[in-house]
Amino acid sequence: MLDIIKYYWRWLATVFSFIIFGVGGVLLPIIALPILYCVPATALIREERAHAVIHHTFRFYIAMMRRLGVLSYDIEGESKLKNAQLILANHPSLIDVVFLIALVPNANCVVKGRLAKNVFTRGSIRTAGYIINDNNEHVIEMAADAFLKGHALIVFPEGTRSTPGEKLTLKRGAANIAIRAKAEITTVLIECKPATLTKSDPWYKIPKTKAHFKIQVKDKIDVRSYLADGPPSVAARKLTTDLTDYFNTELILND
Repeated sequence: MLDIIKYYWRWLATVFSFIIFGVGGVLLPIIALPILYCVPATALIREERAHAVIHHTFRFYIAMMRRLGVLSYDIEGESKLKNAQLILANHPSLIDVVFLIALVPNANCVVKGRLAKNVFTRGSIRTAGYIINDNNEHVIEMAADAFLKGHALIVFPEGTRSTPGEKLTLKRGAANIAIRAKAEITTVLIECKPATLTKSDPWYKIPKTKAHFKIQVKDKIDVRSYLADGPPSVAARKLTTDLTDYFNTELILND
């Protein structure tokens, strides 16, 4: 009986959390934009302020979900995100990006074009100047610009959420950014047990027990050795292969 009560409490708390996220996604730019544009500042400073607002909002959000009992989490190596450039993470759950932005105050992101049109996310994306993934060359140029500004760029190299129990397949976009922008990589391993908010699960379908997220920030990867492998396309292909092997091996070892 107690387990049933806990389950329905978590379901109600999950619904509440999604409502808060949706309402916040609509209200945040309405409240933040006038303030950001009324206070005299450069475009770069406005962007950095927007990043800080979203960072603190997401920190509050994940703390709220933990307090409500929706989920729990452990974070290892958070200090390694300091001065990170290109942050590459696997993508098992819908809220992975919420965790990462909550951990990185100066985070920029590469986001899908459809999210820039979604009523609940477009305001925050535009306010923060996140990079829209609509053209490969454009993304690489914008990524290089983000690094010059001192931003940390979050990318999920799979391009979409992974399927539980299957090996990861990485696309070449993240490696192209690393090679062409000569950016240092910081990898992040995200595990969620039991699986929740996966690509195949509707948001309201929650696991029988509370989901626990384990987030590990690993050591940096210097891409300079790949630059001697020939043209950027060849180096990116080699780096993608090595990153695919790396993520799959590490996730198996942590299982």
